[in-house]
Amino acid sequence: MTDPTGREFESNPTVCPFCGVGCQIEYAERGGATGVEGAVNARGEICPKGAAAFDVVDHEDRLTEPLVRHGGRFVTAPWAEALDRVVDGIGGVVDRHGPDAVQFFASSNCTNEENYVLQKLARVLGTNNVDNCARLCHSSTVAAMSERFGAGAMTNTLDDLRETDCLFVNGANPAEQHPVAFRSYLLPAIRDGATLVHVDPRANDTTEAADVHLPLRPGTDIEVANAIAAVLVEEGLVDEAFLAERTTGFDRLRDRLAAVDVAANAEAAGVDPEAIREAARAYGEADRAAIVTGMGTSQHRCGTDNVHALLNLALLTGNVGRPGTGVNPLRGQNNVQGASDVGGLPSVLPGYEPVTDAAARERVADEWGVEPPSEPGLTEVEATHRFGDEVRAAVVFGENPAVTEPNATAVASAFEDLDFCVVIDLFETATATHADVVLPGSAWAEKAGTVTNTDRRVMRMRPNADLPGNARRDLDILTDLSRRLTDRPEAFDYDGPEAVFDELTRVASIYEGMSYEGIGDGSQRWPFSASDGTGTDVLHAETFATGERTAPLAVVDPVPPADELDAGELTLTTGRVLQHFNSGALSRRSDRLMAMRGEDTLQINPTDAVERGIDDGDRVTVSNERGSVEATAAVTPAVREGVAFCTFHYADPLANALTGDALDPEAKIPEFKHSGVAVEPTADDDPAGAD
Repeated sequence: MTDPTGREFESNPTVCPFCGVGCQIEYAERGGATGVEGAVNARGEICPKGAAAFDVVDHEDRLTEPLVRHGGRFVTAPWAEALDRVVDGIGGVVDRHGPDAVQFFASSNCTNEENYVLQKLARVLGTNNVDNCARLCHSSTVAAMSERFGAGAMTNTLDDLRETDCLFVNGANPAEQHPVAFRSYLLPAIRDGATLVHVDPRANDTTEAADVHLPLRPGTDIEVANAIAAVLVEEGLVDEAFLAERTTGFDRLRDRLAAVDVAANAEAAGVDPEAIREAARAYGEADRAAIVTGMGTSQHRCGTDNVHALLNLALLTGNVGRPGTGVNPLRGQNNVQGASDVGGLPSVLPGYEPVTDAAARERVADEWGVEPPSEPGLTEVEATHRFGDEVRAAVVFGENPAVTEPNATAVASAFEDLDFCVVIDLFETATATHADVVLPGSAWAEKAGTVTNTDRRVMRMRPNADLPGNARRDLDILTDLSRRLTDRPEAFDYDGPEAVFDELTRVASIYEGMSYEGIGDGSQRWPFSASDGTGTDVLHAETFATGERTAPLAVVDPVPPADELDAGELTLTTGRVLQHFNSGALSRRSDRLMAMRGEDTLQINPTDAVERGIDDGDRVTVSNERGSVEATAAVTPAVREGVAFCTFHYADPLANALTGDALDPEAKIPEFKHSGVAVEPTADDDPAGAD
């Protein structure tokens, strides 16, 4: 098929580029996408984002030629000249300041093979400074679950969530953010009698299906979880046999929970203490109870502790290691899981082996011919704080940190302090405007490779379109740069993505035994058994991934948010809605999604609106010391008093201009979900009657 621009398209089953559910889609006539029966969307269902996925592929704003900066502005250049500029720029920084002066931004929007090559380039060059946007969404979840359970991924599968008797959804809105997963897996369980407990500061589409809603104040997840844990112990709803056989530290935790005042914790969180008890009973009395968690839990200065508090609930009740149970983070982008699996993180090698592990480094060196560095690198947030100082260059692959990082205005300014920056992307993004070289890469529909979805399924991407203009496939760009930048060009001599995947399966034990042929039109799930050709659906059944029979219970004390509210300020919290996605770089270029967008709204409680003289539909200014954003007020009781909500993809500038950059000490995740802001009617720049 040929589209109106003359580009060739063909229909091949591939994976939707948006959320981490992993729905299969393919090209349909007139530029749309249609669902294909796949491993996750068995009935071929897709959501509005998936239906609009091809809008960006042939968008008129696509980059089709390399851009290099001359005299302060971009001009097009041949590929040879652009690549030479990159080699001179990055190589010059390495020569002058060492490899740790370069930061590599991997991409959870791109394939496992591409991310594997990028992190390999960084490490062969001599640095562990490689990170991806999982840092900004679920790094605290990974930190807590890895420490206690030995693996930071979903403990269960989407399929077996249908078997649960209680869904405890904490800080997530899957009805809007993961709609196919909600409709195909969670909602059927609810219709079969499962109780839904929803912990979220505002009522949303997920809340409509809930039996219990706990509209907590942002930043009080630990108070709520500890109160629920106290009720579980107090009312004898714990699993004594599981505690004895599979946990340690119960006596210490029980003593601490005995001192928890449920009513006081409820008051601190702004919820009804009886609702906390109702939630605890629903969870504790269920034969099988599953926790589903999202960025409302993780994106806090105490995000790791928030997850530790949830892990306590699962361990206290024995809801680990069985179908329909566990702790299940929902990933926000189609390859957040995979980008981390393959080593796109500064402290671990592919397969989550620590860079500090000499034996792990030796195994990698046997494959690469070069031993990776032994010191953990910088996270992407830490790196942007050091631009112009320890960090002098950046390689940004398929990410847009100038708007997705917290305190985004300061981060955008920091890009100007770099000696050199190269961006590989589809569009001239806000980050690309700060680059010295911009290389036009390939969209999701123009490439082959694999991605790993939210429940650990590795699935194949297949091309549906040829490339526009002189754009190149991302894998070809990365391997070409790697051969030019390192003294081991032969280490990056691959005959396509399948050869990269084969190497990955030899380096990352969790993928060992997988193959393109084995994945086929379906999937293979890690950890994978090469001996019998099957993946593990439910983790931690007999032993935890730590190798131990037991996991520790943890005493978790509340941690106050970093932003202390001034008098009259509200707590700003952010999130997605159904028809938009993250920074909006892709969503804004979709005619279908833009038609659904509505206005740039700020949800505000009626009481707060009255106090500020704000009516529904008024333009309001939301501001703090970091910046200011304008939006249209949506006055609604759906958001609790004292809290305001907006998306992080509508306003201009985006809401991340307001978010703070205080970091969780363990996961180094920023506190996106609690920012003190003033909200007031926007001044009329041209009042009636003015001269």
